[in-house]
Amino acid sequence: MSFQAYLDNAEKQTGITPRAFLDLAAAKNLTKPAEIIAWLKEEHALGHGHATAIARLITKGPQFVAEHHTGGVLHLDGLAARA
Repeated sequence: MSFQAYLDNAEKQTGITPRAFLDLAAAKNLTKPAEIIAWLKEEHALGHGHATAIARLITKGPQFVAEHHTGGVLHLDGLAARA
């Protein structure tokens, strides 16, 4: 599964876009991968793989993820923005 697919599937499960997850984590001052993964599993019922992908996005940042995981293209504003 591609990195973007993990983000898209997490959005389908929760209704929350990747950009919104970035904002929510910032508002909660979550910065450590383990605490982010636990939060995503507990409060948003995500599985480990999806939580890990979002945690990587939050901790490394969108530019890093785009450069290292998605070939330079990363969609953060949700599936509806691409329709």
